[in-house]
Amino acid sequence: MKLLRRRDVVCRQAVELMTDYLEGRLSRAGRRRFEVHLAGCPNCTEYLAQLRETIRLTGQAAAPEALPPQLRDDLIQLYRQWQSEQDPPAP
Repeated sequence: MKLLRRRDVVCRQAVELMTDYLEGRLSRAGRRRFEVHLAGCPNCTEYLAQLRETIRLTGQAAAPEALPPQLRDDLIQLYRQWQSEQDPPAP
């Protein structure tokens, strides 16, 4: 089991950073850590691709704070459900 270093980005953090990443608001170091995470995480890479496609179709990226709380909760729940379906079953 690989232990995370303090500076490693985990999926939950990556999801929270996506909008800032796309809008170029991450520091150079933050962007580098985010991209290292993406390089090893197909789930976050796919989520980022979906977000980019959504932006392309709608023409904008809304910050999570701009969403109504219930909609934000629904989206988080859908993502968690999708992510659990992607995980292989435990032996």
